[in-house]
This record gives sequence, C-alpha cells and structure tokens, in this order.
Amino acid sequence: MDHRDLPNDALGAGGEVGSEVGSEGGGETSEHITSLEGIPALSLDAISSVAYGPEAMLVVLATAGAGALAKIEPITVAIVVLLVILVFSYRQVIQAYPDGGGCYAVSKANLGHRASLLAGAALVVDYVLTVAVSIAAGVAALVSAFPRLAPDGLSIGLAILAVLTALNLRGLATSARALLLPTAVFIVGIYVVIVAGLSRSHPVAGAQIHVAVPAAAGAIGVLLVLKAFAAGCSALTGVEAIANDVPAFREPKVRRAMRTEVLLGGILGTMLLGLSVLTVRFHIAPEASQTVLSQITGASVGRGAAYYVVDLSTTVILAIAANTSFGGLPVLASLLARDNLLPHVFALRGDRPVYRYGVVVLALLAAALLVAVDADTNALIPLFAIGVFTGFTLSQTGLVRHWHHDRPRRWWARAVLNGLGAVMTAVATVIFVVTKFTAGAWVVVIAVPALIFLFTRVGAYYRDVAAELGFGEVPPMPGAEKSLVVVAVTAVSRMTAAALGAALSLGDVVVAVSVQFDDASAASLRADWDRWDPGVDLQILRPATRSVTKPMLAYLTTVEAETHAHVLVLIPEVEPKKWRHQLLQNQRGILLANALRRHSDVGVARMPFHLRRM
Repeated sequence: MDHRDLPNDALGAGGEVGSEVGSEGGGETSEHITSLEGIPALSLDAISSVAYGPEAMLVVLATAGAGALAKIEPITVAIVVLLVILVFSYRQVIQAYPDGGGCYAVSKANLGHRASLLAGAALVVDYVLTVAVSIAAGVAALVSAFPRLAPDGLSIGLAILAVLTALNLRGLATSARALLLPTAVFIVGIYVVIVAGLSRSHPVAGAQIHVAVPAAAGAIGVLLVLKAFAAGCSALTGVEAIANDVPAFREPKVRRAMRTEVLLGGILGTMLLGLSVLTVRFHIAPEASQTVLSQITGASVGRGAAYYVVDLSTTVILAIAANTSFGGLPVLASLLARDNLLPHVFALRGDRPVYRYGVVVLALLAAALLVAVDADTNALIPLFAIGVFTGFTLSQTGLVRHWHHDRPRRWWARAVLNGLGAVMTAVATVIFVVTKFTAGAWVVVIAVPALIFLFTRVGAYYRDVAAELGFGEVPPMPGAEKSLVVVAVTAVSRMTAAALGAALSLGDVVVAVSVQFDDASAASLRADWDRWDPGVDLQILRPATRSVTKPMLAYLTTVEAETHAHVLVLIPEVEPKKWRHQLLQNQRGILLANALRRHSDVGVARMPFHLRRM
C-alpha cells in the first residue's frame, strides 16, 4: 500500500476531522471569498511588486550607464509576455487541479514524487520569505517617511505580523474584507499616477526626481539584459497563489478563481507597462534616498495630497502583501500533510475553514526571520523569488507533460505556450541563483534540500507506522479479554466514588491503587477506605522515593504478568470551572498518564470531575 494513501485519522489527525468536514457546510458563503475579494486575499504580493520590480531592473541597467535605462521598456514587455503565459497557465492549473496546491499538485501528478517534493519545499521557502520581505519593505517605507521610527522598525514589523496573523486566524474572508479598501486605494492611486503621467510631456514643476541625462546606450551585453530581466521578474511573485488556494473561493470555485487570476494579470501587466513608459519619459534613474515609484508619482501628480495618498497606500500595501502567503502556505501545508509529508496536524481545521496550525507556524517562522535580520529588507531581497520561480518552472514543465499525455484538441499549442514559459522561468531561476548566491541566495539553496529531507523523514515515519498498524491487511478477528481497571486514587471523595462507578461499568475486576509517601497518610487513607467500604479492594504503594510513576509502573507490570488481563488505568482529575484555576492543580494526573503511555502497554484514561461552584 502506498504510504501517500494512508488514512490521516489513523496516523494522528485526531478528533478534529469531523469539525473540518463540518466547516464546509452552511458557513461557506460567509467564510469563502469572491473573485473581487481574491485580489486582497491572494494577490497583494504580486500587485505590490510594482513598488520594487521596475526599480530592481533600473538598478541593474544603471551599471551600464544612463543610456541603458531606456531598455526597461522592452524588458518590461518581455516580463509582461511571461506574465500572460503564467496567467493562462495557472488558469489551466486551477481548472485541472481545483483542490489547490498549484505547482505542487501539477508536479505530483505529472513529474513524479521527487519533483513534487522540490515544488513543495520551494513554495514553503518562498511563502515564508514573502511574509518577511513584505513586512520589512513596508516598515522601510514607513521609516523613510518618519525617520524617528527607525529604532522601532523590528517592533513595528512584528506588530504588523501579529495583526495579520490574528485576521487570518479568523478566516481568509475576514482578512480579505479588512484589506479590500487599502488595496483599492493603492490600485486606483497607481492608475491615477500613470494616466496623469502619460498626459504630460515633462515632469511636474518642482518634482524631486533623479533625472538621468539621456544618451545613446553603449553596448549592452546579453548577460546584463538577462540580469535585468530576472530582477524585474521579482514582480511576478505571487501569481501562483490563487491556484494554490482554489478551495478558498465561493462556488463556483473554479470559475471565480480563474476570473481572479485574469483580473490580477490585467492589473499587474498594465501597471508594469505604464510605469516603465513613465520611467523613460521622465528619464528617471534610481537613487538611494527615494524609490523609483516615489519619483514617478512626484513627476506625474506633484508633491501634493495625491502624492502622499499614493505613498502611504504603497507603505500599507507592502506591509500587508504578506497576506498572500497566509492564504497559500496553510493550504499547501495541508496537502503535504495529507500526503504524509508533514505532520497531520497541518491538515486540521476548526469551525472556520482555516488551517490555523499552518497560519501559526508561518507567523512564527517569519517572525524568527525578521528578528534574525533585524527587519532589514536588503538582507532578505537576495533570498526572494528563487523559490517561486522554481515552482513556476516545475508547473510549466508539468503542464507540458499533462497536455502530451491527455492530448486534448489543439494540445500542442498549449504545450508550446507552457514550454516557452518553462524555459523563460528556468532562465530567470538560474540567473537568480548565480548572481545572488554570495549575497544570501545560498540560504535558499540549503533550505530547500533541508525541507525535502524533512518531508522524506516524515513520510518514512508514517510509512513505518502504517506497517506496524497493518494498513491494507485483514486484521485478526477481535475477541473479548479479561479486563482489569486500575483506579488511581489519593483520598476518599466524591471524585473517587465517581471514578469507581465508571470503572465498575468498564471492567470485570476493579482495584483502587494509591501511592503514599509516609505511614501517617497511608494509615489515614486505609481507615477512611475501610469505613467507607465501597466494595473495591485498595492497594497502597509505599515507594522508597517520592516518585508516583515508578511504583505505579512496577505494580502494573506485576499485575499484567500475574493476571494476563487487559489493564486500563483510570485517572480521575479535578476540572475547575474557570481556566485560570487550572494553574492551582498539581498536574500529577497528566504526568502519570504520559509516563504510563510511554513506558507501558496499559490503556490510560483521564476522567474529569467538573467543579460546579468554582
């Protein structure tokens, strides 16, 4: 039996599976997103990239002189062509794999198990980096406007992360609605900048821009163009997120997700083209003190209210672009868990359709990364985009195999389109790794194989467990066994009476066992027991040390050997009405139960005795 087909509930999915199924019911309309809500929920990473994608290209081109900056237009056209290929490809992915997973699902179905491990690992790395980069970039933009906040940059970043985590724990629809207004303000603001700029032949008077003196470009090498192309491709990160989380949409999910993918492509493509044209028209060059987008905005609309609205909305969008990862990684982690490549806890959901364990782990990893680099964007950028472009390449290659195998009408045209996309994204991936390796990309080169190793070890564990449990085999017929219930007691009380009553209904023979550390307490308990006389034998254990677990284990080992019965240990515990009162309990029952589970084969049951008055 293939270990990827093992039932999750048998290997640790626990009792929450029922709530996961139930959450797909009547609450779908309010807890799932529409096509429009898919933009703030799953597309902010891509849309916000217009704030740094064009600038990344200019920084590379500037090394060849001011005349080379005009090459941003044809390079942007090439990037938009790749964007169109990716949008149509991911529409196909959405249609073919409506359960989500994006390039992981495509790779698993068409390229084999190893390729799917690479896809899953690359996407996990990319999602964590997306959260860290987005928040760090947002903090950097805020600090640029308000320098006094610089010493508190890390704290601000962690606070933003905490807010996003809280919103996503309430559901993707909640976060989408909360982020819809700032997303709309940003998109409208960028279009206003583009339209206003295209209507001008010269920058607004007094605009604070770094003008590059127009000049004929010298010989520009192919490698430089490829580096600029790869740098600009960072604007395409996030295009795959919609295909990764198709189940988040309302019915009809596939149609809504495909519509959102096209909407994202249209917005992002027109923004990139418009900004590249304005960059050339106003002869804008990169500078350290002001972003390229800020310069374009000032040249198009001046430094008035419109400028500050666009600048502030850019800051907000960069900070909350991390929401894309909160929509994508938990779903990806759930698919990896269902394939027994991550702990099954990642496949569980509560009353809301939220994979909360994936959300929390993503937040913790991103927080650790922010702390490690002190929320420094420059330290994170070299790591960015490698993972997602690896995923792009795998998904495009997988679709080529998919069309070749299924051969629908005009399959060759689709295969050529995806093949071209695979080549272009592969080239960008190689350039990213080579040019950014010493700047920090080596971390990703190490992290991806490390995650693949983790997946294989987790899979090996579940495979071993399946073999031990005998999945796929016909088990022997069950038969009744003689049963002995051991009740752990400390004193004569109503809780002890309730526990003995439950034990008498469960087993053939019931015995009460108590561990006492001194003669006085042992004698007192014996006297109380004899006076009560519940009809159950009491065994008092007197250890040489003050350990409860060791004498219990020794006693149970002896009882099992002598009676050959199935032994169940029942541990009654006080359950206070108020959670804070839990701190006042001695937790001995938890310690005893854990020790018995680890070191013996007896059954263990913890029985709560609920306090009604306090």
